[in-house]
Amino acid sequence: MVAIFDTNPSIRRTLNYNEQKVKQGVAQFLTAENYPIDNAFLSFEQKINRLLNQAALNENVTRNAIHISLNFDPSEQIGQERLIAIANTYMEQIGLGDLPYLVYQHFDAGHPHLHVVSVKVRADGKRVDTQNIGRNQSETARKAIEIDFGLVKAEDSKNTEKYKQEPVNVPKVQYGKIETKRAINNVLKAVLDSYKYSSLPELNALLKLYNINADRGGEGSNMYGNNGLSYRVLDDNGNKVGAAIKASAFFMKPTLKKLEANFQKNESLKDPLRKRVKNVIDMALLRNSKQSLQDLMKALEKEGIATVLRQNDEGRIYGITYVDHKAKVVFNGSDLGKQYSAKAILERCGEAVPVAPKIDQQAEKKDMYEPGNKEYTPTSDNEAMSLNTGLIDTLLQQEYTGDTMPFDLKRKKKKRKRLSDNL
Repeated sequence: MVAIFDTNPSIRRTLNYNEQKVKQGVAQFLTAENYPIDNAFLSFEQKINRLLNQAALNENVTRNAIHISLNFDPSEQIGQERLIAIANTYMEQIGLGDLPYLVYQHFDAGHPHLHVVSVKVRADGKRVDTQNIGRNQSETARKAIEIDFGLVKAEDSKNTEKYKQEPVNVPKVQYGKIETKRAINNVLKAVLDSYKYSSLPELNALLKLYNINADRGGEGSNMYGNNGLSYRVLDDNGNKVGAAIKASAFFMKPTLKKLEANFQKNESLKDPLRKRVKNVIDMALLRNSKQSLQDLMKALEKEGIATVLRQNDEGRIYGITYVDHKAKVVFNGSDLGKQYSAKAILERCGEAVPVAPKIDQQAEKKDMYEPGNKEYTPTSDNEAMSLNTGLIDTLLQQEYTGDTMPFDLKRKKKKRKRLSDNL
């Protein structure tokens, strides 16, 4: 058995995730523990209100939702009564048996697994101490339950790896599989308040992992001018598919104004988390200095960091963003430092950095680098000189010549009659 213990700031969102799975027919509600009435008569509002009321006893606890998954070997066939007994034993042994909690069985993976939803506040208003609970109490309980219930042991990392869920327990959106608005909404609910991002490009790097894009529209469009925002589904190649849905159409109103408030708040929260991402990248490169970019991306993925590349239509890489699922933070490469930008990472991996052909350098640069992209620098002293020379020529060129002067400016002025002509 493998236990994954997590906390997050939204009880409602955590419960909704499991209830939606029930509605989709890929999960089943098993039991509610420490609730005042029988499971069979519990409505959604009664389930959520019991948790919210206990959370309200300590408003200082911001990450007040507990979400646990208990995962079993694919070979195991475990009945519902035994699953409930395992869940109850686990909660007791990690010291959370007195909390109100809900247990769901999920069928959306290749192995049997449970989800447990609870709250991080005790009945007396004290905060539940979850510091290192996943590493300490949870590991002790897991090993004891494997023995007591005769479960397949999952001691090595290979067994653990196959039980891992998506970073935010939400799958990629596949256009046409379920209703578009609901699919996008599920992802937005899972990531917007959980991850720390400080710009729209950083958020889009995160959303791209789930086949979604937040779109402001073109700079000259009405939507852009009015600070509007819409969300689109992407196919597996990053192309937009289906109709755009306005941010205001979603219940949680993930508008640009709301996102910009997140950008500002997250900026300072991200700073302490830079070191981990940089260290993981540096260590991965130190272990194998001759690895390719793809090898590096795989090494980072094992450490919980997804690498999102920005490429032009010809496949040239002009940007890189790192999404750390463990720390739930997003960094643009160049914001970590020049040595973590796309150009530097390609060089550190010993791969050729794409350079525009001499015959049409200006046009090629437009494709390779986004307007205003800080990662771009001239590839040589000669190129820098040619750029400066072109700019000087443009500034110093004659604005008008006789051949191109507008007709109105070339018309001869009428001679004013002298006063003497009328005398």
